[in-house]
Amino acid sequence: MDLSIVIPLYNEEESLPELTDWIVRVMEENNFSYEIIFIDDGSTDNSWEVIQELKKKYPKIRAYRFRRNYGKAAGLYIGFQKSRGDVIITMDADLQDSPDEIPGLYRMIKEEGYDLVSGWKKKRYDPWLSKNLPSKIFNMTARIVSGLKLHDFNCGLKAYKSKVAKAIELYGDMHRYIPILAKNAGFKKIGEKIVQHRPRKYGKSKFGASRFIHGFLDLLTLTFLTNFSKRPMHFFGSLGMLSFLLGFIILAYLSYQKIFMNVYKITERPLFYFGILTVILGAQLFLTGFLGDMIVRNSPTRNEYQIDQELE
Repeated sequence: MDLSIVIPLYNEEESLPELTDWIVRVMEENNFSYEIIFIDDGSTDNSWEVIQELKKKYPKIRAYRFRRNYGKAAGLYIGFQKSRGDVIITMDADLQDSPDEIPGLYRMIKEEGYDLVSGWKKKRYDPWLSKNLPSKIFNMTARIVSGLKLHDFNCGLKAYKSKVAKAIELYGDMHRYIPILAKNAGFKKIGEKIVQHRPRKYGKSKFGASRFIHGFLDLLTLTFLTNFSKRPMHFFGSLGMLSFLLGFIILAYLSYQKIFMNVYKITERPLFYFGILTVILGAQLFLTGFLGDMIVRNSPTRNEYQIDQELE
């Protein structure tokens, strides 16, 4: 099968018929073998009923429904695991992503050899202050932290080799960082394509301004887990040693003043308490790293690594 189109959705009953007709038209015009996978993330409207009716018209539709709302990452994860196509395309269900972009994304994967291609909504139709400006700040931060020169990490329109999508473990809100997750999994050729962004036709956005705050926190989590999940002592131990060393120097300096310079009332100086604090903090950080290493050592997944190719 050429393509799997994975579409997570939540309360998009109005847009689904138009989106499906559009995708089918593009697929047939390009003679693709394909499937459309809808993941209903616990919608409270009639989205599931609409999908059931569409299935009668288009047998190539497959669909899964969650009992409750789990979030976009969960929907994408299930879609990736259930997909059968050589190339997987993800897109939003709100008609802001254009299915006409699919053939170009497919060619970049199959002909140009990209592992992952992320869409770049260069011209956006979202409110400037509530979405565009925070999005620019968010993407700039993600570029600096990850080293990936992408303009739009969170664009829902992406294309993947099948093995890339199935190697990514999504949870929480980590769908925002799929290119970073792919890079960390060892996939090197990650590119982007300028794609059309359309104004929302039905309903309203399901994401508020809080997603950017959560996004930055998730980025910190991802950075830590990527670099130190199998060696926490390298992180906590380094910080602990620096803190302990700083405290030791402060206390040694105060001791020198008291013994050799006859400076009294050392214990009444704020620097004395700061020195004790940094020593205690350093010891606690070091112990945290030690405990983390013990947990990793006893983890059943400590030696799980992804093998890309084999010769036996």
